[in-house]
Amino acid sequence: MTAQSPHPPLRLTDAQVASFQRDGFLRIDALTDDAEVEVLLELYDELFQRDGGFEAGDRIELNADIVHAPLPQIVDPERYAPRLTQGLAYRNALEIARQLLGSECVPTGNHAILKPARIGGATPWHQDEAYWDPRYAHRAVSIWLALQPATLENGCMRFIPGSHRGPVLPHELIAADSHGLRLSGATPDAPETICELQASGATIHEGRTLHGAGPNLSGQPRRALVFGFGLAPVLLETPNHYPWQRPEWSSAVPLN
Repeated sequence: MTAQSPHPPLRLTDAQVASFQRDGFLRIDALTDDAEVEVLLELYDELFQRDGGFEAGDRIELNADIVHAPLPQIVDPERYAPRLTQGLAYRNALEIARQLLGSECVPTGNHAILKPARIGGATPWHQDEAYWDPRYAHRAVSIWLALQPATLENGCMRFIPGSHRGPVLPHELIAADSHGLRLSGATPDAPETICELQASGATIHEGRTLHGAGPNLSGQPRRALVFGFGLAPVLLETPNHYPWQRPEWSSAVPLN
């Protein structure tokens, strides 16, 4: 007889699914338990404390001002710490993605973003799909896990409800030598939703949902682990035109 997991798969309610479809994002109270958050936090901190050992392009800086407003990121962190995707948080993330996108949803890539204490830079308003291959139509989600409380002070996520129903808007590089994008025009005149979270809480958003996050003004780092999932991209008859992209971004993961 097979032993049952002490943690059954996390199921969204019909109301939560409807909210996601309406707004393009969803906030949930807990993706995992406190014990796993402690494990993930230790692995996460060890990665960002490393002096090297990363493949080219896996340890990058999203902002240009790395002294006064750094925003370091590690792409595919599970390559260096496999346990990041071997526990309850990742299983629940995949379960949620399949509930929202369908059973054919598969992993598309993960990343970790750190906002250092007091100087961690803001994440400008952007759409994740602005980073993705413009030859294809995409349907994907990012699941953003807080490894400690995410607050307005330390740079929690913000979303513009319903923005996923619009097109990919014009973007630009934050600076010529940065790896991050921002909207190149004014942010749409629409109310935003601020999503503060407790440790283990998470947000889920679509690839076209406008989102950003403020700077970290607190005395502790803001740590976030992001899991990506999506359906197979569909080749377009006429590709989109994203002149802001770097050539190496044709298969890039979302950035938050």
